[in-house]
Amino acid sequence: MQEFHSSGVRIAYIDEPPVGDDRGEPILLIHGFASNHAINWVNPGWVRTLTQAGRRVIALDNRGHGRSEKLYDPEAYATPIMAEDACALMDHLGLQRIDVMGYSMGARITAFLALQHPKRVRSAVLGGLGHHLVAGIGLPMGIADAMEAPSLAELDDPMQRMFRAFAEATKSDLAALAACIRGTRQTLTEDEVGRIRCPVLVAIGTKDDVAGDAHRLAAMFPAARALDIPGRDHNLAVGDRVYKQGVLEFLEARP
Repeated sequence: MQEFHSSGVRIAYIDEPPVGDDRGEPILLIHGFASNHAINWVNPGWVRTLTQAGRRVIALDNRGHGRSEKLYDPEAYATPIMAEDACALMDHLGLQRIDVMGYSMGARITAFLALQHPKRVRSAVLGGLGHHLVAGIGLPMGIADAMEAPSLAELDDPMQRMFRAFAEATKSDLAALAACIRGTRQTLTEDEVGRIRCPVLVAIGTKDDVAGDAHRLAAMFPAARALDIPGRDHNLAVGDRVYKQGVLEFLEARP
C-alpha cells in the first residue's frame, strides 16, 4: 500500500490501474465501519470488476482502520473530517473530478464529500445506506460499548455481537473503532441532500436492517435511483452480482 498525510493523519491507500484500455474515469472506493479496503473492496471482487471495466480504482483505509493511523479522540472521526481525507487523497493524486462509491459508513462519507465538494464528485454510489443518512445517526452507540467489552462472550445483543466479531476478524484496533462510532454521528438534512446534484445510485440489500430505506433516500436527491439487492443483508450485499452489475450500468449511463 501507499501512504500520504491528510492534515497530519497518515492514510494508507491502493491505486490500481485499469486492465486494458483506460476509460479515463477513475473511481474512489470508501469502505464501511470496522472494515478496510481489502475486506470491503478487494476480497469481494470489486477492484477486479472495476479495473476490468477499464477504470482506475483508488481505495483508502479510513482513519482508524486498516493500515491507516489510529486515533482515539471521537472528534477526530467527524464525518466532514473523514470526507476531507478523501478529498485530500484526490488532491494528492492530482484528480480533479472522480466517481465515488462508499459502503455503509463509507456511503455517509461519500454523501458529505459530494456536499462539501460538489465539483469534485462526478457521481456517487451509496451502498448500504438509505434514509438513515437523514433520519438516523449511523450505527447504534451500543456498538462502541461492544468494542470495549472484555470479550465477545460478554455480549448478548445480536448487532453488538455481529460488529464485535467482525472487528476481531479484521484484526481491528477496538479502541479506535469505539472512538469512531462515537465521533461519526452526523446526518444530512433533506435540504442538504437536495443540494447534491450529481447522479446518485442508492444500493441496499432487501434484508438489510441497518441502512434504512433506499427508495426514500433516492427520492430526496435531484438525480438518483434506488437499486434493490434481492435477499441480501447488510454484510452479504457487498459482493453481490446484482450490486456489481447495477453499479457498472449506472456508471455507463451517467453523464
